[in-house]
Amino acid sequence: MFSEDVLGLAETALQKARDHKAMITTAESCTGGLVSAALTAIAGSSDVFDCGFSTYSYKAKSSLLGVPQSILVEHGAVSEQVAFLMAEGALAHSVADVAVALTGIAGPGGGMPGKPIGTVCFACARIGAKTVSVTHQFGDPGRATVRMQSVSVALNLLIAAFD
Repeated sequence: MFSEDVLGLAETALQKARDHKAMITTAESCTGGLVSAALTAIAGSSDVFDCGFSTYSYKAKSSLLGVPQSILVEHGAVSEQVAFLMAEGALAHSVADVAVALTGIAGPGGGMPGKPIGTVCFACARIGAKTVSVTHQFGDPGRATVRMQSVSVALNLLIAAFD
């Protein structure tokens, strides 16, 4: 299901978590749980992977992660503000020490001015560290490609959280 590159990133993220005695959680929208799936594709991941939140709708982002409806309405689900709050909410609603979150427009529809297809916002939160957020524009290479590229970015953010 996953490329060797993605599995290598997942293995590295898990090992970094082990080295820091940290637990990981994810909060995903456009990837629908693929980051969690990549992490749990590695045997033994249960020692450092707590849980994953697949929060596709506004309601799920609010009820499961505590993202205020007002922020969703003001900035839209695809925004660094929402990704930031998703990451922090995942930490607050789990026993994890580090969280990665992403929300985006994988296509083929859904693009809008300022947020074209392929726009994905990411955030990584770690207890005791500043939450970071970033937006990537992947273009429109197709839904599956945007989703897999997003998984790689999310795993790289997890790895960087331990540096």
